[in-house]
Amino acid sequence: MKLLAALQKRFFRWALRGPTPEAAPVVLTRQRIFVLPTRFGLCYCLLLLVMLTAAINYNLSLAYAWVFLLAGLGVVCIFHSFRNLVRLRLSPGRNPPVFAGEAAGFALRLENPDERPRPALRVNLPDQSGLEVDLAALGSREITLKLPSSRRGWLAMPRLRLTTTYPMGLIRAWAYAAPAARCLVYPAPQQEEAPPAANPADERGAQGRNRGLEDFSGLRPHQPAEPLHHIAWKTAARFEQGPLLSKVFSGSQMRTVWLDFAALPASIDLETRLSMLAKSVCDLAAEGSRWGLRLPDKTLEADSGVAHYHACLAALALYGLSEA
Repeated sequence: MKLLAALQKRFFRWALRGPTPEAAPVVLTRQRIFVLPTRFGLCYCLLLLVMLTAAINYNLSLAYAWVFLLAGLGVVCIFHSFRNLVRLRLSPGRNPPVFAGEAAGFALRLENPDERPRPALRVNLPDQSGLEVDLAALGSREITLKLPSSRRGWLAMPRLRLTTTYPMGLIRAWAYAAPAARCLVYPAPQQEEAPPAANPADERGAQGRNRGLEDFSGLRPHQPAEPLHHIAWKTAARFEQGPLLSKVFSGSQMRTVWLDFAALPASIDLETRLSMLAKSVCDLAAEGSRWGLRLPDKTLEADSGVAHYHACLAALALYGLSEA
């Protein structure tokens, strides 16, 4: 098994024709495309062989012509399958962060530089079903490939494969690519009730106007783990293609909370601590409170809003990891 894995790694390094990850745009050159017959193509070849044997045995001129015509059709299929992939361009897009356990989405832009369409393309990541794509002449299309995430930190986009059996399914042409793309995976929020991670003295806060639960004051982008009754459902129904929005309420006092990594019980393991802090960040963001975050290696000053929300979750996701 180790020998097989080493051979596969060596083959993929040779098939990609260069170091990985690849800088955008990735262009599928002729040397990167492989061609082999499909199962249907193998049956087609076997049928031609039987027909040729019969033509030789009975000396049938019409059978010779029919066999050579079908064989020529198979050769033309090789050319069209190969041409359906060559010179295709791939560029990674923006990959929004997700929580551990959710499917990470890798955006990919496919560009067709030629004045002919490229139908029946399949793009897939390892062990994933993939997507069917049709590209118009001189056109482009953006797709999103899903990949399960299991742990926090950076999740690099693995090697992907582009395949086509156009035009008749006799020939399979494929190529590999490894665009430079990665997705940040936040710690999964702890589902159970977390012990307090802030000192009582840090929760006294300051006076001021706050997003509380009294008077409606506007709309803002919906945050993960936010209560569903805060969503502006009427607005979502009116603009089906737009992002979900949550109602913002005005209160009379702003609460400032400090989330402290060291305040959690020492008996709790690292990943559970980070999950508890992630749950607290989600809850405080949903409430509209101000909060700060203290980690052993950095401190994020008290603030509120979407940018602070993502900055805190990113700090939790990358804590203790050597990846930049």
